[in-house]
Amino acid sequence: MNDLMKTNQGDSARLFDERVLVLDFGSQYAQLIARRVREQNVYCEIVRHDIAPERLLAHQPRGIILSGGPSSVYEPGAPRCHPEILRLGIPVLGICYGMQLACELLGGQVESAPSREYGRARCFVDRPEGLLAGFTEQTDVWMSHGDQVTRVSEDFVSLARTETCPIAAVRHRTLPVYGLQFHPEVTHTPQGSMLLHNFVTMVCRCEGKWHLGDFARETIDRMRQQIGNSRVICGLSGGVDSAVTAALLYKAVGSQLSCILVNNGLLRKAEQEAVIAEFTRHFRTDLHVVDGEERFLTALAGVTDPQEKRRRIGHAFIDCFKQEASNIEDARFLAQGTLYPDVIESGAAPDGPAATIKLHHNVGGLPAELGFELIEPLRDLFKDEVRRMGLELGLPGEIVWRHPFPGPGLAVRCLGEVTRQRLNVLREADAIVVEEIKVAGLYRSTSQAFAVLLPVQSVGVMGDARTYENTVAVRCVDTDDFMTADWSRLPESLLARISTRIINEVKGVNRVCYDISSKPPATIEWE
Repeated sequence: MNDLMKTNQGDSARLFDERVLVLDFGSQYAQLIARRVREQNVYCEIVRHDIAPERLLAHQPRGIILSGGPSSVYEPGAPRCHPEILRLGIPVLGICYGMQLACELLGGQVESAPSREYGRARCFVDRPEGLLAGFTEQTDVWMSHGDQVTRVSEDFVSLARTETCPIAAVRHRTLPVYGLQFHPEVTHTPQGSMLLHNFVTMVCRCEGKWHLGDFARETIDRMRQQIGNSRVICGLSGGVDSAVTAALLYKAVGSQLSCILVNNGLLRKAEQEAVIAEFTRHFRTDLHVVDGEERFLTALAGVTDPQEKRRRIGHAFIDCFKQEASNIEDARFLAQGTLYPDVIESGAAPDGPAATIKLHHNVGGLPAELGFELIEPLRDLFKDEVRRMGLELGLPGEIVWRHPFPGPGLAVRCLGEVTRQRLNVLREADAIVVEEIKVAGLYRSTSQAFAVLLPVQSVGVMGDARTYENTVAVRCVDTDDFMTADWSRLPESLLARISTRIINEVKGVNRVCYDISSKPPATIEWE
């Protein structure tokens, strides 16, 4: 932990000296590609597919990856990149749609495949060299395409094929342009990590300079210089993101840190008490607790639209912060645990994808009149990177491995109108879900588990009497990165205990369902 107090001159320039850009064409896996590249200790970020060449060059990338996407390259209006990007001399790797686009722009032809491929396929490697160095002659790959490259120009060399896709991997003879019809970023392609390693090291000539320990030291040093002698405020939520943010700030400025916990009435059961206990054990600095329940519930009254819920929660959150912060002398900075997925999904990245998947109350929702300079030390990190940094900072496992909790709290798990009575029902049901999963010893092996209160009532029978009461859905997922997720195969006996306890102990619930949808197409949270 003390090592993170030491600064290393030149870290900042060195950390970002090697950068790979992912041009996003609407792929469900774009963020996963970036994360897989970072696993090779190379910094990677996502930008717009139509980024101008001069903007792209400003990032000084060592490599470019063209993501997959749902469109067909021959359709009118299909997303395209600037053709000159392929001729900049910067290595380019096209994946699925990205390969099809690159091949078409360089004289090839793409057509609807006579036999579509979805799922696992056997790939035959004809040239185990360069990008495919170290590959076996046959390997499993993950396909997800209805179109394929049917012809390439004489400038391309075919590297691999499947039974139904004769051009599954290619390289250009003179340009550093490569293409893959399959997805190396998913775990279903067993040798995918090796392929990405080959691309960033052998093709892009990266040495692997991106390390979280270095990033933490550089971030601490940068914040110390930015904050100076001023006071910085950090919002606590009980989650790992805000805890790691507070830990970094504490390392940087110590007693100049003031933390604010807003009890918005949307917290989990006993959340406020747990956060205060954890905070006072691990930090010796100023803590303010705000009771904002009435303010938030009033703002949410009658609101059912998920985006409107997030907007109103964001505004109430800012109001509470401004009011409490006015009591903190010399407060100039506001720190938040914004993560890279938050920035991308909210469409807030300067060169990032334009589509907004969902609003984040702490991304782009800060009004100009807030009066603070914003500090977001985790803005470039994925969730798993934040956890690893928390461990490096010496935070205890119960904080680092705590299941994520959304910024808008239980409001996005209480479908329909948010009321105090409905929140109480949800809070009790949620506590039972988490408690039973912990008792079963599955809390660490699952990634996120919670209850959702549906705006659905159904007929039941209790004590020989007819009931017409609420339905609770149980959600539990497994994931490494929270970009994709699969539903957890919980034991039937555990699901039975959860259901029985919720129906018996939570007044107003007579039916429990288990959510068996993956992300994508569903999201982890219901709203």
